Amino acid sequence: MNFLLATWEKSLFVLLLSVVRYFLIGGIVFMLFYVWLKNKKIFQKIEQRFPTNKDFKREIFYSLSTFLIFSMVPFVLDHPLLKPYSKLYTGITTHGMVYFFLVFPLMLIVHDTYFYFTHRMMHHPRLFKFFHVIHHKSVNPSPWAAYAFNPTEALIEIGVIYVFVFSFPIHLIHVFSFMIFMTLYNIYGHLGYEIYPKGFNKHWLGRWINTSVNHNMHHQFFKANYGLYFTFWDKVFNTLHKDYDEHYERITEANQQLRNKLKA
Repeated sequence: MNFLLATWEKSLFVLLLSVVRYFLIGGIVFMLFYVWLKNKKIFQKIEQRFPTNKDFKREIFYSLSTFLIFSMVPFVLDHPLLKPYSKLYTGITTHGMVYFFLVFPLMLIVHDTYFYFTHRMMHHPRLFKFFHVIHHKSVNPSPWAAYAFNPTEALIEIGVIYVFVFSFPIHLIHVFSFMIFMTLYNIYGHLGYEIYPKGFNKHWLGRWINTSVNHNMHHQFFKANYGLYFTFWDKVFNTLHKDYDEHYERITEANQQLRNKLKA
């Protein structure tokens, strides 16, 4: 009984935190790019047309259903049969400060790997409708599409948290900071605009970083560009869209020309 009461409180906290994070970050980004900057001609939209209000409502509805599923995480982590195997720790210095700061990039690498392979799996013709079809209803995604998943996909997506917690020592600060970063980058990936500069896709570092153009192409063409944060696995398995560089250069060249006109 005490387990259920305590866990429900944690579950409600996770739900509230997820909803607030989504509407706060997503709302600010949406107002900036889809309201204030819509007619300012500072950024070229990746796809010229805009999603409809119907699209926004669907994306928000399924994102909220995703957060309900995400909020069940405490029931798994605190379950008496599984909790002894958890590697969550509370003292920041328990494993040293070097380890504390190195965990975050490790989480990004692990998550990107987890995402790439589960994402490709969900694109299998026999699995697509059951797991991934809702997300791809956003052919022209908006920031609200960041968590618009089938409930079945939501269960897959949150699975990375269990990989973290049961694989290597991790602090709650890591979990919360990771969720904030994931939300930011997920919203950027579905932004519909590119904010990285021209030439970033050819830079020694930028060529390994996923961009909004990259993920927008995934929504347009349904295939290729399966990565989340990085292009590494797409390059290893030759699933980076062959026209990615061309699309990126076209959009960022248009962005640069728009800003040059404003300066003139």
